[in-house]
Amino acid sequence: MQTCNLCPRNCKVNRNIEAGVCGEFDTIRIARASLHMWEEPPISGTNGSGTVFFTGCPLHCVFCQNHNIADGTNGIAITVDELSAIFLKLQEIGAHNINLVTATHFVPDVVSAINKAKENGLVVPIVYNTSGYETVETLGMLDGIVDVYLPDFKYVSAKLSSKYSNAKDYFDVASKALSEMFRQVGTPQFDGDLIKKGVVVRHLILPGCTDDSKAVLDYLYRTYGDDIFISIMNQYTPLSAQLARYPELDRTLTDAEYDEVVDFAVELGITNAFVQEGAAAQESFIPDFENWDKEEFLK
Repeated sequence: MQTCNLCPRNCKVNRNIEAGVCGEFDTIRIARASLHMWEEPPISGTNGSGTVFFTGCPLHCVFCQNHNIADGTNGIAITVDELSAIFLKLQEIGAHNINLVTATHFVPDVVSAINKAKENGLVVPIVYNTSGYETVETLGMLDGIVDVYLPDFKYVSAKLSSKYSNAKDYFDVASKALSEMFRQVGTPQFDGDLIKKGVVVRHLILPGCTDDSKAVLDYLYRTYGDDIFISIMNQYTPLSAQLARYPELDRTLTDAEYDEVVDFAVELGITNAFVQEGAAAQESFIPDFENWDKEEFLK
C-alpha cells in the first residue's frame, strides 16, 4: 500500500501515511459483521449470509445506500487476526458463507485473514460483494480464495457513470473485471438451495435510467447467457440529503419502470434471474452501522 493501485482509481497514495481515494489508510476498518438476510435467496439461505461491511469505497456513487460507511463516517479499526476471528465467529453462529462487502481497498489483508481462518477451520464459501469497479490484477489475488462473486454492474452509459460515480470508464473496467471473475469461478454450482460457486451479477435500476438498465441486461446476456445469474433490483432508496445536485434521483423507482426492465429481460430470454417484488425500497435494507460492537460480537 505504499503506492496503492488496488482499485482502478490508481491513486498511488502511500496509505501508510495518508488516505487513498477510497478514504482509508492501511489499517482495516469495518462497520459491521452480522448475519444478513437481505441478499439473494441462494446466498442468504435460511440462516443468513455472514456479512462483513468494510469502511471506505473507491467508487463513491452519489446515490450510495451505504454512504455512512463508504465515506468513512462509521467503522472501527481491526487487525488481520481479529478479522480472521470474525470470519470464524460468523461460521460458528450459522452463516452460510462469508460475505465481503466492498473489500477492494483491503484485499491483501483480507486474503491473509481468510487464509488464517481456513487454517483454523473456516470451510464455508467466500462471497466477494463489490461495485464491479475492480482491476483484474487485484482480482487475481483472490483467485482460489473467492468462491462466489457478487458484483454490481451499474452502467453501460459513460455519461451516467461519469455523472453519478465519477467513473467514465466504469463499463470498460467492470466488463473486464466480470470476465476475470467468471474465469476464476465458472458456471454456478449449488448445494441444495445454496450457491457454492459462480457469479451473481446485480443491477440496481435507477430512476429515469431504464434504457441503460436494458443495455446492461443485453450486454450481460449476450456475453454470458445462462452461465451467470442476474439480480434485477428495485430497492433503490433515495437519500435526499445526498441528492441536492441530482434531483432526478430523489425519488423511488416506479412499478412501471421496474416492470419495463423485467419484461425486457423476459424478452431477451433471461431465465437465471432474481427479481424483487413489492415495496423493496425501505430503510430496512440499510443495516445499522452505528451500534455494532466488536467485543460483544466476538464473545
